[in-house]
Amino acid sequence: MFQKLFLSLLLYLSTAPAFAVLTIDITQGVEGALPIAIVPFGWQSSTAQTEDMAAIITNDLARSGRFAPLPVQSMPQRPTTQTHIDFTLWRELGTRHLVIGNVLQQGSLYQVSFQLFDILRSQSVIGYSFSAQPSNLRRTAHRISDMIYKALTGEIGAFDSRIAFVTVAGSGKNRTYRLQMSDADGVGAQTMLTSQEPILSPAWSPDGRQLAYTSLENKRASVFVQDITTGRREAVAKWKGLNSAPAWSPDGRKLALTLSKDGNSEIYVLNLTTRALQRLTINPAIDTEPAWAPDGRSVIFTSDRGGRPQIYRVNSAGGNAQRITFSGTYNARASYSPDGQRLVMINGGQQGFRIAVLELASGQMNVLSQTSMDESPSFAPNGDLVIYASGRHLQAVSVDGRVRQRIAVSGNATIREPAWSPLNR
Repeated sequence: MFQKLFLSLLLYLSTAPAFAVLTIDITQGVEGALPIAIVPFGWQSSTAQTEDMAAIITNDLARSGRFAPLPVQSMPQRPTTQTHIDFTLWRELGTRHLVIGNVLQQGSLYQVSFQLFDILRSQSVIGYSFSAQPSNLRRTAHRISDMIYKALTGEIGAFDSRIAFVTVAGSGKNRTYRLQMSDADGVGAQTMLTSQEPILSPAWSPDGRQLAYTSLENKRASVFVQDITTGRREAVAKWKGLNSAPAWSPDGRKLALTLSKDGNSEIYVLNLTTRALQRLTINPAIDTEPAWAPDGRSVIFTSDRGGRPQIYRVNSAGGNAQRITFSGTYNARASYSPDGQRLVMINGGQQGFRIAVLELASGQMNVLSQTSMDESPSFAPNGDLVIYASGRHLQAVSVDGRVRQRIAVSGNATIREPAWSPLNR
């Protein structure tokens, strides 16, 4: 029964370390990835180098699977200014693009500058300079990666974003759950909440400043909203019965929720300012896992009203729901791509539960994952990748299936419930 399966997913059992250290490995990249060299940045400061900017950028671009960075030890020279670049040396190596940069301390700030060059044409493609706090150097490197990615692919990068996820430590009565977040490259994991009860379904606000999630503390499922900077949190849904699966509206003013306050699992919309509650679905079936369309005009959700779990869509002002998935006997936990052209979901069939993307215009369903117990898919903020939980690890796959990443936690660990943030602003 769908309800039994849904509740069993909420109460999954796993083990994980107290503080997550994520390791991201490329398991499949794009054939013919673009050769590029990121030269170690110059460091002009009275203090020792605190961040290796070039290494961060190299790792970012390599993780995308679309670039093949040249190892530092293979570089024929290490210029930090354009006048010192010998383009002939780089052409002989087959390098297509070159990145150089400098970090200059100016009082309490750092001036970070970089240039991207086209080796074949011996000319600059882009260049930029940033002022950064010492604590912001890593983020500045991610911003540079995004700029390089956009310049060379024409697409928005998502390196300057974050991932929220849940870890579990211990077993039995000693089990401890932690809601954590890290940079998109897995560095800098921070614990947002520690609990002895399950934490589920983290969801980022559109401005990236808050997380909504379900917590089973005090032996009841309630929905909280937490500020990621101050840690301040508030229970916004704690009615009798199930309060779960929060999803932010695109304007950040409302949450779509799954509530059973009136006896059955239905979809509601909560206005976070007025606390007015609007019921969207009325059906004896189980309706759950809402997600907003990017334009805010409709909400999709999972329902077994047709006998098996499928994805339905309802106007955000209410009305009749329409079924939108027809491929496979099981489709659940869907969400939109940032451009609204695709849905990612869990697709079930003879091969088990896999991650699939539905092209809304054509109705084509493309299965992306390769294992049989995949769950909790979430689009990257640029729509290029999907992150999801699979077994003891997280996985990420490009929407065309050509790039794959494996994200593991150090030690004997399992991580679940990944959610990719909006782009940092």
